[in-house]
Amino acid sequence: MKPVEIRSKSREDILQELEGCKRELLNLRIQWQAGELRNSAQYAKTRKDIARLETILREMELGLNKRLYSKGS
Repeated sequence: MKPVEIRSKSREDILQELEGCKRELLNLRIQWQAGELRNSAQYAKTRKDIARLETILREMELGLNKRLYSKGS
């Protein structure tokens, strides 16, 4: 997921996406513990997506980079 895609979403959509990513990360951890994880790179990708989402949420809270967000937010 690219930062431009995230910034075009509303705050509520970003929070839902963040919740989904955290759920996916939990599932990947469980699969890894059980020895069923096929693609280990997916774990790192999900962690990076979570970090991006949280960073952009924090930018929104602080009012940074307002020119990057859509006018509807």
